[in-house]
Amino acid sequence: MSQSSIHVRVLSFGPLKSVFGEGGSVRELPTGTTVRELLQRLRAESLIAEQMLCSAAVAVNQEYVKPPHVLADGDEVAVLPPVSGGSDDAVKLTREPIVIAEVVAAFAHSADGAMVTFDGVVRNNTRGRQTLHLDYEAYEEMAVNEMRKLRAEAMARFGVREVAIVHRLGRLVIGETSVLIVVFSAHRGPAFEASRFVIDTLKKTVPIWKREQFVDGAVWVDGEPFPEEIVESAQ
Repeated sequence: MSQSSIHVRVLSFGPLKSVFGEGGSVRELPTGTTVRELLQRLRAESLIAEQMLCSAAVAVNQEYVKPPHVLADGDEVAVLPPVSGGSDDAVKLTREPIVIAEVVAAFAHSADGAMVTFDGVVRNNTRGRQTLHLDYEAYEEMAVNEMRKLRAEAMARFGVREVAIVHRLGRLVIGETSVLIVVFSAHRGPAFEASRFVIDTLKKTVPIWKREQFVDGAVWVDGEPFPEEIVESAQ
């Protein structure tokens, strides 16, 4: 007997976190429902603002998918707003302060002629508003997977020896490191290029969001748009 319906768990993060609550919401859908059709249902229910829904990406079981993707029973569906931004030590999410010297010491090698460090820190203002602190959160399993892919792509594309990527989660105060990228290479040119590639891509594709607390209020920070190959209009 064929199954007439499926159940999927829908999750949301960052600015959309409150839509489905902690742990997400289980939805019963007709068999054969696509991601596009699920988004159309959410649109009809007015659960998510139209503008946010059009710019969101969708992941199923921690992999980005396009709207024609057909959902299966038991799938975990994450609706991801534009991101603002381990298993191996070179890629890690942490709630502890990031110590640059420790990361460098762990991966430096005598064969390296260059080491490029990008240290993203919490500044004390945004567009003239005084910042008190930032709160970072992530879709953690997927974030680590995407960071691993990014590290592998950077090493293959630029021929650098090692790339360490560490991102902080939780509450950060002014001056603390939120993201650290260290590229180790024989030559400086590829190291600079790889570092720029990693931070620019991370801020577009790795599902990490930040909420900025000002003296006079708090906002989820608008992220950079997802690349076209990830997000596609559900219209």
